[in-house]
Amino acid sequence: MTNPPTRRTVLGTGAAAALIVGCSKYGDNTSSTTTVSPAAADDDMLAKKSDIPVGGGKIFKDKKVVVTQPKKDEFKCFSAICTHEGCTVSTVSGGTINCPCHGSKFKIENAAVAHGPATRPLPAKKIIMDGNSIRLG
Repeated sequence: MTNPPTRRTVLGTGAAAALIVGCSKYGDNTSSTTTVSPAAADDDMLAKKSDIPVGGGKIFKDKKVVVTQPKKDEFKCFSAICTHEGCTVSTVSGGTINCPCHGSKFKIENAAVAHGPATRPLPAKKIIMDGNSIRLG
């Protein structure tokens, strides 16, 4: 008698694939793609693509990340924790991710420092583009 395949085996086959957008740690944002099953990422749903404005972004305080869309259909994800003193960023406007504590600003394209006192970019995070959904990677 043959045992049915395990959930891990089924998910590992990649029957339904999603695109993972990779970001390197300090904002250089070289992208890579990998396939995974969307079912594996159900708990990490962040938003729909339409929730992220072009030229702006949205902060997810519960997940401690910010997702930006610098250009149409180009999505980036970074830590929402400021590299200066650990405050959570509060807004995305004027092409920057903004920290309320000491005024640091980070570029939405790559999280590089646009205005100090921070001296390091926000660390990049991986996201999965699954149809119209954005999930943590």
